[in-house]
Amino acid sequence: MADSSLFQSFFLIFSGAAIVATLALFGRQPLLVAYIALGVLLGPSGLAVIDNLRLLSDMSSVGIIFLLFLLGLDMQPQALASVLRKATFVGILSCAIFLGIGFCIGQLFGFTTTESWIIGMALMFSSTIIGIKLLPTTVLHHKKLGELMVGLLLFQDFVAIVCLMILLSDSSGDVHLGQIALSFGALPLLVAFAWVVVKYLLLPLFSRFDRFHEYVFLMALGWCMGMAELAETLGLSREIGAFIAGITLAASRISQYIALNLKPLRDFFLILFFFSLGAQFKLAMLPEILLPALVTAAVVLLAKPVVFRYLLGGHSELKLLAWDIGFRLGQISEFSLLIALLAFGQNLIGSEASHLIQATAILTFLVSSYIVVMNFPNPIATKDELRRD
Repeated sequence: MADSSLFQSFFLIFSGAAIVATLALFGRQPLLVAYIALGVLLGPSGLAVIDNLRLLSDMSSVGIIFLLFLLGLDMQPQALASVLRKATFVGILSCAIFLGIGFCIGQLFGFTTTESWIIGMALMFSSTIIGIKLLPTTVLHHKKLGELMVGLLLFQDFVAIVCLMILLSDSSGDVHLGQIALSFGALPLLVAFAWVVVKYLLLPLFSRFDRFHEYVFLMALGWCMGMAELAETLGLSREIGAFIAGITLAASRISQYIALNLKPLRDFFLILFFFSLGAQFKLAMLPEILLPALVTAAVVLLAKPVVFRYLLGGHSELKLLAWDIGFRLGQISEFSLLIALLAFGQNLIGSEASHLIQATAILTFLVSSYIVVMNFPNPIATKDELRRD
């Protein structure tokens, strides 16, 4: 197909996603891995039935914006402060350890210093999607395991936002400390502006017209897009603006209603986001990055459970609980994929480093999911005694 139309692209993406999602569920795999695989299959490196790279890029950017908006919308400030307090120490040490491990791996395989630091960044994070999806709902809300998991993942999300600010501080291939300082200076102003608008404009409007569900839906989308564009104008990024838009609404009573009604939209863009990442993966790069990717994935899969086991064990956590959390966090993150995409777009890393991060993510998603599904309580366990919902 020389130039697929928007409808044809959506038909192929969502019909194909329905098929591969079914296969993934039978194989006890996270759906995002299936979406990435579908992107590789249908994209330019595969069958090339969808080859409109500009369209794929646009879809991916919109997906990122909505993902971060919903991430912020789910962060209740009171609960957020509590869980972050308990997870900050372990989060700081684990991020520092994996940043150093990633840097050493990058240097070992001959990447530049900047590329090595960005590989280290990518290794700092664990997948929020996989971690939460494979955690039983009752454990998520009522047990210490769920509390610690959420705290660590939220801390990593905040670190990831800081990393995104650094990566987006300059587009010339160099990171300028002055520009980063300006970005951090603009950040509190943007947060203050968002808080004022939410308190004195949006919440009164929501209270008055909350019976009109379409209006609430449109206002939420308009607020997300408006903040995203304002952040871009201030030299931050659309992604950071969307995150702030979500978190400033999170304290309101209507936030849960908005989040519930935006879940189908979130799922829609999740599919597009991960499909786009797969479609932009160049299979021709595989021979060059296969060995580094296998080594990096093996290090992540072995090191993360051990590191979290001993960091949590030092805080008098039960040994079994610490191992459980370590294995559930034993992969890199969808944020790692986003870092690879943005760093490559900013000319901070080359195609080889970007594809190394993407391949490592896919490998660790697959293997860590199998480890959790086969050995720990989860909603899609193959053994009856481990199946929890």
